Amino acid sequence: MIIIFVDSAQITMKAGNGGNGLMSFRRAKYIRLGGPDGGDGGKGGSIFFVGSDNVSTLSDFRYKKVFKAQNGKDGMNSCRSGKKGEDLIINVPKGTLIIDAETNKVLADICDEKPRLLAKGGRSGWGNTHFATSTRRAPRFAKPGGEGEEKQLILELKLLADVCTVGYPSVGKSTLISVVSNAKPQIANYHFTTLAPVLGVVSTQGVKPFVIADLPGLIEGSNKGVGLGFRFLGHIERCKLFLHMVDVSGSEGRDPQRDFDVILSELYDFNAEFKNRKMIVVGNKCDQASPEQIKSFKTYVEKMGYDFFAICAATTHGVKDLLLHINKILPSITQITRYEEESDEEIEFAAEKNYVNVKKQEGVYFLESDWISRVMKNIDLNYEDSFEYFKNILSHSGVFNLLKEAGAKKGDTVSINDAEFDFFE
Repeated sequence: MIIIFVDSAQITMKAGNGGNGLMSFRRAKYIRLGGPDGGDGGKGGSIFFVGSDNVSTLSDFRYKKVFKAQNGKDGMNSCRSGKKGEDLIINVPKGTLIIDAETNKVLADICDEKPRLLAKGGRSGWGNTHFATSTRRAPRFAKPGGEGEEKQLILELKLLADVCTVGYPSVGKSTLISVVSNAKPQIANYHFTTLAPVLGVVSTQGVKPFVIADLPGLIEGSNKGVGLGFRFLGHIERCKLFLHMVDVSGSEGRDPQRDFDVILSELYDFNAEFKNRKMIVVGNKCDQASPEQIKSFKTYVEKMGYDFFAICAATTHGVKDLLLHINKILPSITQITRYEEESDEEIEFAAEKNYVNVKKQEGVYFLESDWISRVMKNIDLNYEDSFEYFKNILSHSGVFNLLKEAGAKKGDTVSINDAEFDFFE
């Protein structure tokens, strides 16, 4: 079975629309004037994102690109409210960034199981019972439900791990993670055997469990897109501790010191903040290295201030000491990179994505707008109180100002959905 690691996706999500309020009057035998009894519509379903340990990649979003919450039901007579639309819960791997595709703002950084509201359902419309007063006893209008939010989102996965291995290909990173954790990475004697990140949980006697990540090998130029490293370098931004693994034996004819310097440079060029990240240097394949090689490399890295451990991952020599040291220092490293979230301004109904287009043809001003059409469906304009209510909506939402800017004057004809009115300032 081939598992495809997907760490980015773009989706469209649409929260449910609110149900319309009902304009209705009570009709019963022997009751002459029953009064209004139109119920409210149900609220539209919202969309929430939740971090889950049961999801490891964004592959679920590879083919399904559109997610919709349920619409609220319309109000009913006898003052019965419509059913609320069901919320939609979307599970994503912990460590997923949610970015607005239009503004490039980070809307959420999903690092836990707390539900995050990303698209708010439309508000419920009011039935005509809400508009009854002592002077307006038979309101012939109701309020339509609001539109649910619709957004284009970019999902980016940045793995959450306590420890992350970095280094050249074929230095033994996958071998180490296979012997210390429950992960089963592919291991072979050629470069770039690891094509996707692998997460494992280290659980050894005397060691408090922690999560370790194995990333594809880095090479010179990785931060500029060479090899596989550039695509996955972003995944180590959240790691508390780097295990910088080097083939201390130089078995492939490379110089361990140069390898170490090259990878260090690639990390710092990608993100200068990595200079402040705790790092342990691991000299692997020490069974193939001479004592002089190990001593020379150990002296080199310790002069730079790094802890050094010589191991042989294949035989687990020195591995237990390494794990005990990691277990000792991890509790003191508490900071995990979190991305600052930018609030998405909530827009009220009067202006919530209310697009209004004004056209003038042969002296008549035509208004084109989906939301105005929705409002008119719930209003009987043949009655004065209903018409006054409609005028107030147009005034408060800025439609009158748009008509004035287009040149409309008192007495000019305004057409909305084939209904014509005289413009009044």
